[in-house]
Amino acid sequence: MNTDHSTKDSMFEMILDAVGNEPSTIETVVSDKTPQEDWRIEHQDGQLSVDVMETVDELIIVSTMAGADTEKIKVYIHTDLLTIRGSRISPSVPLSILHVFHEECFWGNFSRTIVLPVDVIGELSSAEYKNGILTVRIPKREQNDGSIPITIVE
Repeated sequence: MNTDHSTKDSMFEMILDAVGNEPSTIETVVSDKTPQEDWRIEHQDGQLSVDVMETVDELIIVSTMAGADTEKIKVYIHTDLLTIRGSRISPSVPLSILHVFHEECFWGNFSRTIVLPVDVIGELSSAEYKNGILTVRIPKREQNDGSIPITIVE
């Protein structure tokens, strides 16, 4: 079986050239609208894989999105929901390709909405995109036990 790795390597190089090696700052937006109200356009998006973890003070969400157009990446926080949206640009594929034997990469619009496991302070969140990886940091809101102080009047 003859496998031409040069086409695969050149596609990978095109993605890296488009994305670059410098970190990008992504603006996070705190919204009082649900994601359905913010995006009323009906379309099918690819899904992102995400890792959600916590430290003592913050939630950290990490997602790989190699080839994403940094101008189109949006991160929204609405109460206990985090939504990440964007678009991956398909690399130029030579017109001489006759068949695609295996296709796993998703090109086009993508989105992912997750329920955050703890209360957060969305206004203080930040996001960074570097080398195809988006990292979102959201400070956790101080938790109380739900009890209400009682004033004793005698």
